[in-house]
Amino acid sequence: MKNLMLKFIGIFAFATILFTSCTTGEEDNNSSTFVVDANNFQGQINDGEVVLNAGTVYKLTGRLQVNDGASLIIPAGTVIEGVGGTSSYIAVAQGGKLFVNGTSSNPVVMTSGLTTKNAGDWGGLVVCGKAPINRVTGGASTAQSEVADLTYGGTISNDNSGSIRYLRIEYAGAAFNSEKEFNGVSLFGVGSGTIFEYVECYHGADDGFEFFGGSVNTSNLISFGNEDDQFDWTEGWNGNNTNWYGKLSFGKGNRGIEADNFELGFANTPISFPTITNITLIGAGGSADATIYTENQGMKLRRGTKGQFSNVVLSSWKTGFDVEHDETIASVGTDLKATNVNFISDVPTKSKGKTTAGGTADVSAIYTESTTATGAGNGVGAPSWSTGWSIGL
Repeated sequence: MKNLMLKFIGIFAFATILFTSCTTGEEDNNSSTFVVDANNFQGQINDGEVVLNAGTVYKLTGRLQVNDGASLIIPAGTVIEGVGGTSSYIAVAQGGKLFVNGTSSNPVVMTSGLTTKNAGDWGGLVVCGKAPINRVTGGASTAQSEVADLTYGGTISNDNSGSIRYLRIEYAGAAFNSEKEFNGVSLFGVGSGTIFEYVECYHGADDGFEFFGGSVNTSNLISFGNEDDQFDWTEGWNGNNTNWYGKLSFGKGNRGIEADNFELGFANTPISFPTITNITLIGAGGSADATIYTENQGMKLRRGTKGQFSNVVLSSWKTGFDVEHDETIASVGTDLKATNVNFISDVPTKSKGKTTAGGTADVSAIYTESTTATGAGNGVGAPSWSTGWSIGL
């Protein structure tokens, strides 16, 4: 009897250990040690998954960082309010993942938490991936992001930082100083395995979207009223894109697009070479106040960038295409060109070029015209795909 009892106890103990091990393993795979405080939403997510509640408003009081191996999941309708200036932002480190699961009728909104909302009230969204950049020619280098101080870049072109759909970012772009500030969204070395579509950056203090190398593809982006450039790229970004809509507003802003290869190496590889199909860019007018709109260019293409653009609408810019530097000019009409461009109104100078030495250059081969081009879908009007989730248009 004693031996039988001992055997029973032993079997029970083993079963208990086995059950405990299995359930603990399940929890480790589906949960995180991070504790969410909706009124003080900040900190480091180091493991597992953190899933937010759509019925809760989260006060982003500081840096929220998703680290390698961890995931942040944001359901449709969630609101996150930044209240901490430059200290208040969301960053995804290399190996971390962000899932924004908004819908066309119920987007995720990241906005200012202040009573009177202004551009630059909080930081913005920063995503860092492992795709190539060209700060060292050849694309194998890594670097530290200019905001969030995170490593980005590498050799994994199809790196996956998650899925971001139907997201609206408002009043971002907090500035550290006159030379360093957040964008609405900063994509550092983000790979093509990442889904990035139906995103709006609204009334930020710097650029709407900026790409620092990488190979992420995008679609259905809106950049409205951001106070510098609506779209910006550098460091060898290569991505396939469709349906971009950008518009100046609120009495500030410079360009629809500012595009570089790399400012310290115009020929560094991989060379910035995106494709963009269906794009509308609306400026402040060809005769707008030059003390406010100091650039006023639909597309500023410089420092060796290449690019293919098709079905383009440009309206209300002093200059449509402004091409600068010998390495950039060398690609005009081949690897740098825009086909089917509709200059709808008030673009007195359709193109101009300037060599590295400062001389003028004929770059008129950069575009072909079409009066039927529809841009993002509806000429200068709000495209149908913007209905329900965007604002301002």
